[in-house]
Amino acid sequence: MMILFSLDLSVVHAKITPKVITNEVKQESFEISGIVKDENGEPLPGVTIALNGKATTRTGINGEFSLKAPNNSTLSASMIGYQMYTTTITKAESQLAIMLSDDANELNEVVVTALGIKRESKALGYAVSTVRGSDISEAMPNNWTDGLKGKVAGLNLTQAGSGPINSTRINLRGDRSLNPAKNEALIVVDGVPMINGRVSSGVDQAYGAGATGEDKDVPVDFGNGLSDINPDDIESVTVLKGAAAAALYGSRAGNGALIITTKKGSRKNGLGITINSNNSINDVLRWPDYQYEYGQGNLNRNSAGDLYYSYGLSEDGANTGSTSSAFGPKFMGQSYFQYDPSVEGQSASRQPWRPYEDNIKDFWRTGYTLTNSVAVDGAGDRFSGRASITHTKNEWIMPNTGFERLVASFNSSLQLTDKLTINTKVSYTNKNSDNLPATGYNNQSIAYFMIFQNPNVDLKWYEPRWQNGLDQIQQIHPFSSYIENPYVIAHDMTNSLDSYNMDGNLQAHYAFNDKWNLMLRSGLNMRQDRRTQRRPFSSANFPQGYYKEQDVYFYESNTDALLTYTEDLSSRIKMTASLGGNLLSSQIKESVGVARGLVIPGIYKLSNAANQALAEFDLSRRNLNSVYALTNFSFDEKVYVDVTARNDWASSLPRHNHSFFYPSISSSYILSDIFQLPRQISFAKARLSWAQVGNDTDPYQTAKYYATSAFPGSSQAPSVLFNADLKPEISTSWEAGLNFALFNNRITSDVNFYTNRTVNQVLLVPLDVTTGYSQAFINGGTVRNQGIELMFTGTPLASQNFTWNSTITWAKNVNKILELSDDIGGDQQIIAQSGTASVIAKVGGTTGDIYGFGLVRNEDGEVVFDAQTGLALRPNDIQKIGTAYPDWRGGFLNEFNYKNFRMSVLLDGQYGGIVYSQSFHKMSEQGKLTHTLAGRETGQLVGEGVVQNADGSYSPNTTPVNINTWYGDYYRRANIETNSFDASYIKLREVRIEYTFPQSLVSRWRLNGASVAIFGRDLAMISKFPVFDPETAALNGAVVMPGVEMGQLPTPRTWGLNLRLQL
Repeated sequence: MMILFSLDLSVVHAKITPKVITNEVKQESFEISGIVKDENGEPLPGVTIALNGKATTRTGINGEFSLKAPNNSTLSASMIGYQMYTTTITKAESQLAIMLSDDANELNEVVVTALGIKRESKALGYAVSTVRGSDISEAMPNNWTDGLKGKVAGLNLTQAGSGPINSTRINLRGDRSLNPAKNEALIVVDGVPMINGRVSSGVDQAYGAGATGEDKDVPVDFGNGLSDINPDDIESVTVLKGAAAAALYGSRAGNGALIITTKKGSRKNGLGITINSNNSINDVLRWPDYQYEYGQGNLNRNSAGDLYYSYGLSEDGANTGSTSSAFGPKFMGQSYFQYDPSVEGQSASRQPWRPYEDNIKDFWRTGYTLTNSVAVDGAGDRFSGRASITHTKNEWIMPNTGFERLVASFNSSLQLTDKLTINTKVSYTNKNSDNLPATGYNNQSIAYFMIFQNPNVDLKWYEPRWQNGLDQIQQIHPFSSYIENPYVIAHDMTNSLDSYNMDGNLQAHYAFNDKWNLMLRSGLNMRQDRRTQRRPFSSANFPQGYYKEQDVYFYESNTDALLTYTEDLSSRIKMTASLGGNLLSSQIKESVGVARGLVIPGIYKLSNAANQALAEFDLSRRNLNSVYALTNFSFDEKVYVDVTARNDWASSLPRHNHSFFYPSISSSYILSDIFQLPRQISFAKARLSWAQVGNDTDPYQTAKYYATSAFPGSSQAPSVLFNADLKPEISTSWEAGLNFALFNNRITSDVNFYTNRTVNQVLLVPLDVTTGYSQAFINGGTVRNQGIELMFTGTPLASQNFTWNSTITWAKNVNKILELSDDIGGDQQIIAQSGTASVIAKVGGTTGDIYGFGLVRNEDGEVVFDAQTGLALRPNDIQKIGTAYPDWRGGFLNEFNYKNFRMSVLLDGQYGGIVYSQSFHKMSEQGKLTHTLAGRETGQLVGEGVVQNADGSYSPNTTPVNINTWYGDYYRRANIETNSFDASYIKLREVRIEYTFPQSLVSRWRLNGASVAIFGRDLAMISKFPVFDPETAALNGAVVMPGVEMGQLPTPRTWGLNLRLQL
């Protein structure tokens, strides 16, 4: 049987083999060539090119390859860290342009950690999230931090809705401090911390301004250091969320850190020039639900008992045209004496009573942003460099507002010898604006006008701005002299900015041998803002005009030295040990000159002051010296342990407390290497970390210092009592996490659990005025944050020409105050206030609890009304209305790739939390919104609720109240409950559709690459919030206060076109 079988095979083989050989001879091969690049258009050397599953060649240093292939072969390109590319090749296309996408599921990627040290992610015992620069600039936001929204679990970005720059409050894993100004993450650029502080331009309250101080006006968002970073220069942003990750940065990183790595030079095919152009337009995303059925008035009735309107005294009745409310007559075609712009007063005859339904919306325009950048980069054997210049021109949606920004940057790396490498980086930013909008609830803010504008007032009546013959002296007020003319606000009440920012660093690496190396780095960051604020004659708060000059100078230098030693302790145990130090020196200088009242209208100079111009000067200096050490152990590349220690000496603390030490330890366990897991599990890692981080305080809080006065040659005693025994804050955190990859990295997960406790918080507490001080500094208060963060990535579909990748992020943080100091003189601490809303800390509560007056309710939760007046009863004490913090936040990103097309869609949102709305309060009180139409036909309203009977029982409320009284009382400013709303929302945050032109076509244009894309940002929103956007906060001077809307400006919606060319 064996012989027969053998003979049979030989016969078959003899028959078949000639046919196979004949077919191979007849099948023609053809020459094919191509280039492989990454998503940024950079050539990729070392990519494996396979034909029909068999590796054939690799790309060269410029990403190029060539080979012979049979027609209709399957070609694939693969490289670690990138998704495999597969296609069928034919004679029709002999030139291939291949783009490899980063593998979002690649768990062994190299990430940038503290001090700029690069580590394998699998070796880290703490949570790290990395966002590529290309992902940040998908929808080209004015402030690049918007590009992080929805992409990092545990990252919270809060903005005040304050204009085109829109400063961002960056928070990681909840508020640790009872001081709202001390909860922001550290920003590090190429290993060097950057200046990111804000200095207020006006009063420290978003509610009301100007009249509260002789020399201060409304807050204006002039931006901070973050807004000066060019997104086109960003290679990646690594988010260090916990104390263990950021401990080596010391006290400034107690709230976590964002590590920004900028693009470097690399070898290029061609000139190495990249041209990137973005053109976008903006309009208003969402409007309040204004009513245009009833006009100006306050239920004013004539002798016949009918509602009427009269601009000034007329035969119809007394003047009703000066009220801010809209409880007047219904628009039914009748006629009244009204404002006549031709005479700038009452019309000579009755005019039709009509609404002007676009009299708020038409003030706003379609804005645009045009950004063009050119980058040149390249590399040789020992040198690499990149230079770029980017120009941005923004015309914002409010007339005569916007900014212009020029960013130039250069970085290089030069290997002088085999042991010594020098790296340099310099960046310069010039940002200027003729006018940035004022913010908050005050006369000079356009938000105030939008609240007070009445349905029967034509926007065009305001356009001349100034009364005839009284230019720059008396503005046109069609119905109230207290409401500023919107066009005067836009064109004459200007807030200008000239800002200059320069940062750079020089870094040297010296390798003594394969075990010892030394890094020396010195970085410098300088920023100067020159600001002016102009207020013309007839301004409500400054009837004789106002002018202010403010110069703010920021300076910071950082010098680091880091000596590193590596050693293989055995064949399975490896160690890296480092010892380093840091010298930090920073200062802020501010000079202010104010002319309250001008001699000549329209001349804005301090020399034109009607009285002595007031001048103030402020200087703040701070030094911090540090030493630190870190040791990394690797046990068979299966278990990793990191130990760090740092000691700081802070000039802002008293000498006996200025030294503080804090350690950390973290560990990583590669479970998939330690245990035999099911084959479906590609990778599994567990991690655990513990860390402490110290934090000093602001300068000049430990001794008595005199401040400069507004009067020349004088000083003023402090109103805050110093504390010579202040101690540093200490945060202690635990973190545990799991990473899994399933089905050959088709699905991955990153799960984090953490808890953080902060003690010895530096607080300001009130004092009895008889002490001679209003407040005092103390140590006290313990705050805990606990939470969970989830991130899942997956590839639901993958075929030869089509891939679909999804990423889900979700985070929940629980904030709790565990302890308050006995020195606060009670059981609560006021953290912040805006209007009548207060953020109050109480033991057991959160640092974001919003307090104020609410409604009186019975045991069943029904609102209790006064049986006599019909108005809701008022409680005697304030109460907790809710918290600014949501229950959770999340994001859902989908990316689709089909041949040369790519589409990405990002949804993000939050659930829970509340926002108090000052705008809703005032518009409801004045009858400007559609919900106030209830009761208009009868002129009375019965509140839904109960009244208490004499025996203590309750019966339904039946007492009617005039609608203007009812709405004015129920939605009064002090009633925080009725003016607060659920802050939940879902947003269509980003959409981008991109087409990359084939290499065969690009070559004809003598280009190395070309792509075109359309994009959109903040395109749609689902939310019950009744005004513009629940994603808002109040700008209290320099502090962004979540949970409060205080004269919010509209949120822009963006569409744009992007063109990218590579030469």
